[in-house]
Amino acid sequence: MHTLSKYKLVFSRQELALIAITVIWGATFLIIHTAMSHTGPLFFVGLRFLGAAAICLVIFRKRMRHLTLTELRGGAVIGTSIFIVFSLQTFGLQTVNSSTSAFLTALYVPLVPLLQWLVLKRPPKTTTLVGVALAFAGLVMIAGPDALHVGLGAGEIATLLSAFAIAVEILLMSRFATVVDSGRISVVQCFVASALSFLAMPLFGEGIPDFSWVWLTAALGLAVASALIQFTMNWAQKTVSASRAAIIYAGEPVWGGIIGRMAGDRLPPLALLGALFIVAGVIVSELKAAEKQQDDTPLPDDDGVRPTP
Repeated sequence: MHTLSKYKLVFSRQELALIAITVIWGATFLIIHTAMSHTGPLFFVGLRFLGAAAICLVIFRKRMRHLTLTELRGGAVIGTSIFIVFSLQTFGLQTVNSSTSAFLTALYVPLVPLLQWLVLKRPPKTTTLVGVALAFAGLVMIAGPDALHVGLGAGEIATLLSAFAIAVEILLMSRFATVVDSGRISVVQCFVASALSFLAMPLFGEGIPDFSWVWLTAALGLAVASALIQFTMNWAQKTVSASRAAIIYAGEPVWGGIIGRMAGDRLPPLALLGALFIVAGVIVSELKAAEKQQDDTPLPDDDGVRPTP
């Protein structure tokens, strides 16, 4: 039997990069909250990802001439999943309170290792499963006691589907990351997410908002953040399993709460405890047996490229 002394904490640079983008991700909550008083969500998402696509295109323009069919297909399905997540959450929030929405959305954390096992045939290791349980418990605590008042209305169903879409997005990134260029696929997925958001505006009865420097400045700032986030996710998930990535992404509301506290918000004690659970989940998921470095990601081939799942 392993004792705690036989384990050591190991973070790869890819995992540290994912932690860094969750800090940026958490900071976007305050910006989005401010922007939503001046614009509709779909227009804002469309503009945000259009800007991100433009930034990635400028940076990786020389690589785009070598765009492959696999990158086009992968970017299209990932971009579609990004759009589905935002549109379903937007629809759900019309009838579901924010606490319940947060709870239902958090279901993506346990869904990822389950789908990874069923679809990619890669069972997660024990420490990853423990980390998933801790992170999910933490997200439930952050959502608060009101979150458990769940019905079976259209809003709840839409939010549940959005959680599934998030899990699929993370899984798709792991599926394609090993066989695509991170820069090129980032351009495609950001453009697809933007285009679908703009096209969906009439379906949701959303019009173009009156001009405001608030939503324009916020969208441009988040375009930079989104470009960095999407590229980092595509790059890091070449070596970080979908399950461990999901646990790290669960830290997003923790950083959002910390930044919100700096802006004057106060977190209730249960939310603070939930934040500790999420941090514990990230740490536990990174524990590796010292004498045997077990992992739930495939070993690289001789050429250093991980085999396609």
